[in-house]
Amino acid sequence: MSLSPSNNCQPKFQNIPSKQLNKIITTRSPVQFNKRHSFRSFSIKNQSQSTQNPVSKEPIIVPPLVVIGSANADIYVEIDRLPEEGETISAKNGQTLAGGKGANQAACGAKLSHPTYFVGQVGEDANGNLITQALNDCGVHVDYVNVLKNGAPTGHAVVMLQSDGQNSIIIVGGANMSGWPLSLEDDLQVLKNAGILLLQREIPDSVNIRVAKAARNAGVPVILDAGGMDAPIPRELLNVIDILSPNETELGRLTGMPTNSFEQISEAVVKCHEMDVKQVLVKLGAKGSALFVEGEKPIKQPIISAAKVVDTTGAGDTFTAAFAVALVEGKSKEECLKFAAAAASLCVQVKGAIPGMPDRKSVLQLLQSV
Repeated sequence: MSLSPSNNCQPKFQNIPSKQLNKIITTRSPVQFNKRHSFRSFSIKNQSQSTQNPVSKEPIIVPPLVVIGSANADIYVEIDRLPEEGETISAKNGQTLAGGKGANQAACGAKLSHPTYFVGQVGEDANGNLITQALNDCGVHVDYVNVLKNGAPTGHAVVMLQSDGQNSIIIVGGANMSGWPLSLEDDLQVLKNAGILLLQREIPDSVNIRVAKAARNAGVPVILDAGGMDAPIPRELLNVIDILSPNETELGRLTGMPTNSFEQISEAVVKCHEMDVKQVLVKLGAKGSALFVEGEKPIKQPIISAAKVVDTTGAGDTFTAAFAVALVEGKSKEECLKFAAAAASLCVQVKGAIPGMPDRKSVLQLLQSV
């Protein structure tokens, strides 16, 4: 597997006074950061606007993104159609690439030139080496990746990729679902200085609950991607997150309500609000996305059309991670959605989740062209 390392992915730490970030999330206590990272800001203005109002050359100081979640070896099989029940068909091609929702989101954050840490587990095997190397090549800090010695294999997924770019995925949890330490104190140290914590549902709910509570106590906002486990989300977890990010199917499964129209989606989101989830970021596939903040008018973001859709596997993870990057940088709600839409548009044009994650320069160029 060949990946292009992102630019400026590993800025140096600087000890400076803490400053208040312009967040769209309200936490129970002010966020305090001991370590900060600097890099250039992004602007989604067009070229003529940029000429009149040049972007400041001074670096903006922000805390890192921390992703705690799954790491999988994605076994891709390219097919014309899904097999019928009892049918055997031949694949046109097959290969193994690094993936998993947690690893995908960490890779996206780093390739967007934001300092990113990944906390996860892999087996002591070739797939574990594949994933760790892929993350390292993207610029992710992998100091907190735990290699299990208990014989559990690295998690993997079978990705059935059809010719139109759509996919169906079957996940085998492996190391993602076993052997998590009873104490996560070492891993939680990096969380205390984070700008945002990203979680998904491909690791045990009990782990997500523990780290989300730690983040809440540290004043760190939490985004939970609802993708992964096909089971109800524990109320204990919903109570300690700031943003829930499902797609239409996941939203319908969580609420038990239809999500075929925007009106139905809005009604389902109200039920999420009743579960104490104040902000819901819904991924709508070809219809774009929408951010629902309780008590405010929903913000819609249409897709930014891709020249060609090759593989949608990592699009949702790219969208969620890019949104988080823009959010921790203090961008407006609208800017966060647009930045995420551009990143997702670029991702679907390349086969493979992590290989498809765009770099920051590519996203900014696309934003200037739309």
